[in-house]
Amino acid sequence: MLSFFLTASLAQIDRSKQPEPGPAPAINLKDAEQFKLKNGLTVMVVENHKLPRVSIQLTIDNPLIVEGEKAGVGSLTGSMLGKGSKSISKDDFYEEVDYLGASISFGSQNAFASGLSKYFPRLLELMADAAIDPNFTEEEFKKEQDILIQGIKTGEKSVTTAARRVEDLLAFGADHPYGEFTSEETVNNVSLQDVSNFYNAYFRPNNAYLVVIGDVNVKDVKALAKKHFRAWKKGVVPTSNFAKPQNASSTEIAFVGMDNAVQSEIAVQNTVDLAMKDADYFPALIANKILGGGGEARLFLNLREDKAYTYGSYSRIGNDSKTSTRFRAGASVRNAVTDSAVVEILKEIDRIGNEPVTDEELQNAKAKYVGNFVLALEKPETIARYALNIETEGLPKDFYKTYLAKIDAVTKEDLQHAAKKYFQGENAKVVVTGKGAEVLENLQKVEFNGKTLPVKYYDKYGKAIERPEFNKEIPADVTVQTVLDNYIEAIGGKDKLNSVASVLIKAEAAMQGIMLNLELKKTAKDQLVQDIQMMGNSMSKQVLDGDKGYVVVQGQRKDLEGDDLKKVKQEAAPFPEMNWDASKLALEKIEAVDGEDAYVIKVSDDKSVYYSTSSGLKLLEKEKQEVQGQTFESTTTYGDYQEVAGVKFPFSISQSMGPQNLDFKVTDLKVNEGVSDEDFN
Repeated sequence: MLSFFLTASLAQIDRSKQPEPGPAPAINLKDAEQFKLKNGLTVMVVENHKLPRVSIQLTIDNPLIVEGEKAGVGSLTGSMLGKGSKSISKDDFYEEVDYLGASISFGSQNAFASGLSKYFPRLLELMADAAIDPNFTEEEFKKEQDILIQGIKTGEKSVTTAARRVEDLLAFGADHPYGEFTSEETVNNVSLQDVSNFYNAYFRPNNAYLVVIGDVNVKDVKALAKKHFRAWKKGVVPTSNFAKPQNASSTEIAFVGMDNAVQSEIAVQNTVDLAMKDADYFPALIANKILGGGGEARLFLNLREDKAYTYGSYSRIGNDSKTSTRFRAGASVRNAVTDSAVVEILKEIDRIGNEPVTDEELQNAKAKYVGNFVLALEKPETIARYALNIETEGLPKDFYKTYLAKIDAVTKEDLQHAAKKYFQGENAKVVVTGKGAEVLENLQKVEFNGKTLPVKYYDKYGKAIERPEFNKEIPADVTVQTVLDNYIEAIGGKDKLNSVASVLIKAEAAMQGIMLNLELKKTAKDQLVQDIQMMGNSMSKQVLDGDKGYVVVQGQRKDLEGDDLKKVKQEAAPFPEMNWDASKLALEKIEAVDGEDAYVIKVSDDKSVYYSTSSGLKLLEKEKQEVQGQTFESTTTYGDYQEVAGVKFPFSISQSMGPQNLDFKVTDLKVNEGVSDEDFN
């Protein structure tokens, strides 16, 4: 009887039709407890007693700030906050925070702390003391200024850094808070007094929110907040004037030349006016999810899965209640397909605004948002973030309680309208940052909707320039031999170079905050040792002694033989160019390296070397390498030549392969000392 009942029930289900979605469930969100101090500080408390922990977040919701010729003052202010106070030294502050098993960090207009709830009173006191009564010293300022400048210098050759800088500038303008950028020049314009002035102007309780989450009770938080933050004085926060960003009148390409680019950075972007409280907010979010919001989105499926142009292509639309924000779709692609990738991104943007999405795409995108929203509700900090958004974004009190219903209510028509309104492919700036010699010719032929897109040219700081010249003619009297002779003469001459029996080089580079140490030894007897260490342990070691050698990578040893042995032997001499046969090399072209023209000599099918047309010095080496069956192009850039024992050596050596870049700085260099035959065993 039971079997018949089940069969009959299943017979009533039409499995050819997708079940109708049920109504969006109601969300029962607990509101954060909230109160305000007399100085204007708003305090929000979310009690959660599951774990004996607490987090404290201080957010100052100021108007946007234009830093202008002193761009970087905000960053310096943030880096100097949280280093003790006038009542407790930096070392004692750090020591106590460590003792409590806690963490405290500061920005120019925010702070965050977390730790065990039993230490909450002291943790809140330490945060308040560091926030309200900071101790700004000239010594600490100079240290942070040097760190910031060094970071800027490190990113000078980064294609991604240059791309994002110019994208921001072209989207918002140089005088907009989101368009201005920090440079070595602007950082040097900043003084300790500027930092103090910035802090006094903008670090005020008027627009501040203190959010406490965890194993606490509202009564205690209220008492402690009054005790520790009442001394924080309110003030009039200045406002900055800046122009409203303007989109292009029609689609155009902005090309940013980076001679060291091994792939192109593409951004198709336009500014939009979209805030969380707008009726189009949810349709715009879902439209972006379908266009470029992940691995299942149209851009990814097209440019990676179908065309294999890139490892991934994505889009993003921002929201901002204070100024215009941005829609951006982009990818990092191979040089050879740069123009094709631009066309495909524009096609996908055009399609989602002019054609309805499928029922499946809409339902899947909604499901992603519903799933993420429900998962986020399990975190106490979510409640606090929602409460903060309601206050700072001017949202209705039930915004998050009706979140799922708003998602569920979005129709295909709503989505298409939002896509057409905010994804403005017909008014987009297509910012391409890459190697002009390899991509520009085809980029100038890109057509979209029947029109050839105009191309404008910019340097890596967003300054408009004339079209760069890439096909420069090699002078008739320049040959491989003259280029090599000029290089040898530039670094010291044959007599000096022949007197060099050995070279010892020590250098260091930072990788993800960890210091790498390089030791390189070479002799004129085909001997070489290259050892790269991290925290005292060898990561990779390469040894050559005449006709035999080996490599050790992560403890695994492999003897060098065949072509591998030959390649290492060619590089073992202190100055390999002294041994090259010019008749077996080819002078290919003139190409720019960081804006400096260089003669390109093809040494082998896999390797090319670049020498400055003016100084004669070696600027760059490019080499194709095979790793696990895949071919990559690695580059080594040379700079900061300094004289040692009458010979010029590069003291800056930058190596890159794909996204990984290492900037080695030489710390010690010895000629004809510190090297013995035992080193090459």
